[in-house]
Amino acid sequence: MEKTRISKLMAEQGLCSRREADAYIERGWVRVDGTVVSELGSKAWPDQKITLDKQAQRRQTSRVTILLNKPVGYVSGQAEQGYRPAVTLITAASQYRADKTALRFDPAHLRGLAPAGRLDIDSQGLLVLTQDGRIARQLISDDSEIEKEYLVRVHGKIGNNGLKMLNHGLMLDGQQLRPAHVSWQNEDQLRFILQEGKKRQIRRMCEQVGLKVVGLKRVRMGRIVLGDLPPGQWRYLKDAERFL
Repeated sequence: MEKTRISKLMAEQGLCSRREADAYIERGWVRVDGTVVSELGSKAWPDQKITLDKQAQRRQTSRVTILLNKPVGYVSGQAEQGYRPAVTLITAASQYRADKTALRFDPAHLRGLAPAGRLDIDSQGLLVLTQDGRIARQLISDDSEIEKEYLVRVHGKIGNNGLKMLNHGLMLDGQQLRPAHVSWQNEDQLRFILQEGKKRQIRRMCEQVGLKVVGLKRVRMGRIVLGDLPPGQWRYLKDAERFL
C-alpha cells in the first residue's frame, strides 16, 4: 500500500469530484484524520479518514441534479454542427408541472450544469444533468455499476445466435463488452440493460448482428426511471431519490 493524492481518494470515496476536491483543499475545507490539509497535491494513506468541513458540505447539498426527457435533435453536451445542446431546454417554462420538489427554476442552477453520460442526437429519453461531481462520477466512471435501460426499435433480420451475442460476446473498439441483458419486447423492439456507455454502443452492437436501429429511448438509469416525464420537459432529482 502506498500514499495516494487526497483528491483522488476523495473522488474514489464519493465525497466529490477531483476538481471539487482540489478547490476544497485550497480553501482548507478538508481534514485527514482531523488535521486540516490545504496544500494541493497532498497525499494520504487509503485507510486514513477524510472528512469535509461544514462549508464544503453545504456547497455539496446546494447543488442540483436535473432529469430531462431529451427529444431527438438535441446533443447532450456542447453545441455542434448547428444543433442545440440539451441544456437549452432547461427553462422555467419547460419545468414539469408535476415536479414534486420545492425547487423552482433558478438561472444559478445552470452554472456548471453538465450531462452525466451521453445520449446521441438521434436518441431520446432520460438525460441526467448535474452540478454535483459525486453524481457524475457515480454515473459515468469506468467502474460504474449503475444499469442503463433502453427500448430500441429495430429493422432487419437478426443473425444466427444474434440475441445471444448481444447479451455477451461482442467487441467494440478492440475491447470485449461487459455482459448485457437484451431481450425482445415485441417483434420489432428490444430491451437493452447495460452497465457501460461506449459511443453509439447499442447501434453498433445491433449492426454486428444484422439489425438497424430506427428508434432508441433511454427509460432508466439505476433506480431513476423516466416515467411520465413529457419530451422536452424536466424535473429536479428529489432529495430521497438515489441512482444506486
